[in-house]
Amino acid sequence: MPTIAILGTMDTKGVEHGFVADLIRQRGHKVLIIDVGTLEDPKLKPDITRSEVAQAAGVDLATLIAKRDRGESVTAMSQGAPIILAKLAEEKKIDGVISLGGGGGTAIATAAMRALPIGFPKLMVSTLASGNVAPYVGVKDIVMFPSIVDVAGLNRISRQLLTPAAGAICGMVEMPVTAATDKPIIVASQFGNTTMCIEHARKILEAAGYEVIVFAATGTGGRTMESLIETGLVAGVLDVTTTEWADELVGGVLNAGPTRLEAAARCGVPAVVSTGCLDMVNFGSPETVPTKFAGRNFYQHNPQVTLMRTTPEECKQLGTILAEKLNLSTGPVTVLLPLRGGSMIGAPGGAFHDSAADVALCAALKAGLRTDIEVKEMDCAINDPVFAEACAHALLKNLGAR
Repeated sequence: MPTIAILGTMDTKGVEHGFVADLIRQRGHKVLIIDVGTLEDPKLKPDITRSEVAQAAGVDLATLIAKRDRGESVTAMSQGAPIILAKLAEEKKIDGVISLGGGGGTAIATAAMRALPIGFPKLMVSTLASGNVAPYVGVKDIVMFPSIVDVAGLNRISRQLLTPAAGAICGMVEMPVTAATDKPIIVASQFGNTTMCIEHARKILEAAGYEVIVFAATGTGGRTMESLIETGLVAGVLDVTTTEWADELVGGVLNAGPTRLEAAARCGVPAVVSTGCLDMVNFGSPETVPTKFAGRNFYQHNPQVTLMRTTPEECKQLGTILAEKLNLSTGPVTVLLPLRGGSMIGAPGGAFHDSAADVALCAALKAGLRTDIEVKEMDCAINDPVFAEACAHALLKNLGAR
C-alpha cells in the first residue's frame, strides 16, 4: 500500500492538510504527516515532528521558536525538511509527497521536494503557482497546483481545489512507470533553430544502441541537463546548442547560469560541443527588450519571443567563455564548428547571417582551448546533414575512447 507524505505547517495549515489526508486515506493509501510549523501547537498530529525537522538542520527548536523570527524559521525548516524527506524516500518509506502553503510554506516544501529524485511524485498546492515558479521548482519535476484562494481554512472554493489535488497525488503514486531501458543515455541540447541537426544525429546514435534524451536550451533545460549529467547516469553529451551562454552574457531571459557546460567537463563524461544558436539572445515580446539594445538586429520568432543577433564583440567573449569551460574537461571532448552558421536563421541568406561575428566566435574559441582538445571546422551550416553526422560519429568515437 503506497504511503504519501504530507509536509507542511501543521499549526497554520493543519485543517487543510487534514482534509487532504482524509481524502488520500479514502483512496486506500497511507499518510505520513511531517510538521514544519514553528508558531502554535500543531492542529494535526504529526508522524515526524517539527523538533525532528529542526534537529536535522542542526537547530534547537526551542531557541528558534523563542526568537519568533519568521524568516529564520523558514530558513531552518527549509534546511531540515530536505534531509528528512530525502531519507524517507531513500528508505522507501514514502511513495509521493504533497504540500499546501503560501509563501513560507511553499519555500519550505519545495526545498524539500527538490531533494527528491526526478520521477518521484511531488505536488505543491500554492498561492504562488500562477507566477514565476522557477525559484521553487528549480530543475526538478515539481507539480505546482494553483490554490486560487489563500490556503486559509476550508470553504466551498478550497474544497473544490484541494479535492482534485489529493486525487492528483494519489494518481501519480498509483500510475505504474514503464520499465526503463538498459541502453546507455546520451543527453543533447536543442533549440528550434537546431532541431534538424539534433534529430538527424539522434537517429545515428539510437541506431548505435543509445537512448537519446533531448533538453530544450531554455535556461531551465540547460540546468536540468547539467544536473542529470552530475548524477552519473549519463554516458555521453551532445551539447550542440550552447545558446544559453549568449543570454547569460548579454542579459537575455533564457540563461542557464554561470556553471553551464561544466558538468560534463568536471565529471569526465565524453562530449561533443558546438556553437548552436550563440548568434541569438532571447527576450519576450518586443516591448520587453531593454531600451539599451535599440538599433540592434532583431528577429520576431513569434509574438512572445524576440531574438537579437549577437555582435562580433559579444561572439568573441562567448568563444573565450566556451573555451574556459571546455578546458575544465577531464574526459574526451570534441568541438565542431559550423563555419556557415550556427542556426537556421544564421545560415547564408538568413536574418542573422553575420560572417564577421561567426569568425570572431570561432577564432576566440580556438585560441582559448587547450591544445589537446580536438577542433573540427566544417564548411557547412549547423543543420546540414553532414554536420549532424559528424557530431554523432565524433561522440561515438569519444564514447569508445572512455
